[in-house]
Amino acid sequence: MAKRLFRSEKNRKIAGVCGGIAEYFDIDPILIRLLTLILVLSAGGGLIAYIIAWMVIPKEQDNQYSISVQ
Repeated sequence: MAKRLFRSEKNRKIAGVCGGIAEYFDIDPILIRLLTLILVLSAGGGLIAYIIAWMVIPKEQDNQYSISVQ
């Protein structure tokens, strides 16, 4: 099964973008959040990138990979 990038529902602070990226790359979300903060504070392009990612990356569905057993 191929990995897909989603905005995280369980590991989110604002929109789940950083949490979703961290889950996709299997790294600590704090590292992604720090990188995003540095980009936002240094050039301001990080904020635009975050907003675009918020609009483009689909929201994770809780039941997306679940199998119902009856």
